[in-house]
Amino acid sequence: MTVLVTGVAGFIGMHVAKALLDRGDRVVGIDNLNAYYDPALKQARLAELQGRNGFTFDAVDFSDREAMAAYDDAHPEIDRIVHLGAQAGVRYSIEQPFEYLQANLMGHLVMMEMARSRMDRSPGDGGLKHFVYASSSSVYGANREVPFSVEDRADRPMSFYGATKKANEVMSYSYASLYGIPSTGLRFFTVYGPWGRPDMSPWLFADRILRGRPIDVFNNGQMRRDFTYIDDIVAGVIAALDRPPAASGTDAPAAVYNLGNHRPVALLDYIRVIESACGKPAELVMKPMQPGDVLETYADIEASRRDLGYEPATPIEVGIPRFVDWFRRYHGL
Repeated sequence: MTVLVTGVAGFIGMHVAKALLDRGDRVVGIDNLNAYYDPALKQARLAELQGRNGFTFDAVDFSDREAMAAYDDAHPEIDRIVHLGAQAGVRYSIEQPFEYLQANLMGHLVMMEMARSRMDRSPGDGGLKHFVYASSSSVYGANREVPFSVEDRADRPMSFYGATKKANEVMSYSYASLYGIPSTGLRFFTVYGPWGRPDMSPWLFADRILRGRPIDVFNNGQMRRDFTYIDDIVAGVIAALDRPPAASGTDAPAAVYNLGNHRPVALLDYIRVIESACGKPAELVMKPMQPGDVLETYADIEASRRDLGYEPATPIEVGIPRFVDWFRRYHGL
């Protein structure tokens, strides 16, 4: 099969593309390589994929309607879409909401239109089998019931980023209902690992600890996160891709799943694991809660286990040292 992966130079996108190539699928990847964080990291991720048999890349902005229409016409072989591209970052969405409007709302609509355009094609001419897209645990927002279940109310996001991701789920359901597009949304819970993002806590904390700089600890450390290792996330994405939902009665062929570790960790315990992996103590600067943050994330993964065979296997005591080892190599530390 041939899979279009958007955001292929991103953290999750690169790992998903690699896993697809490893099992013999063809991957056509796109990314606009924007400067939200250092594009050199994105280029380095791409270097891990380029030259591999079955991989092609184009620098395309998936929110550009004309560019994507041309791209769609040029790639009739695509039969599955894994839409991982997005403007990421909870706090940045408070500062630059229009970036999220363009990438996460317009961009998602453009990708759904691409999916719709393929529904009437024959399988040999690019007929679409499945549209998988990235959602986020941020959709749960002010929800206080834990663990977070896909059946829970998720209409009170605490950040505009979370609001755009919930909007993506609703938009996707409407297209699944209108056009029969098999669609699956995946709510990722705090993903970390090698090649991770510089705006995420593992990178920020490891960098400051290794360089002897203090780290900011929000809400005085009284937070818990369901940290999920990248290999477990990739396994969930691939499992979802291989299991497109079917329509049932009056229900559209649409599904949403949590992909988390199902093991929330206290922030201060998490910092201690990073300290151990770095071999140095951290200097902590306690700070109040940040706007848009939530106290705890905790994934109920029963539906993912049942339908996808999803079973995360990597605790932070294993995953964090792997990340720190990669971080040291990448930076020559």
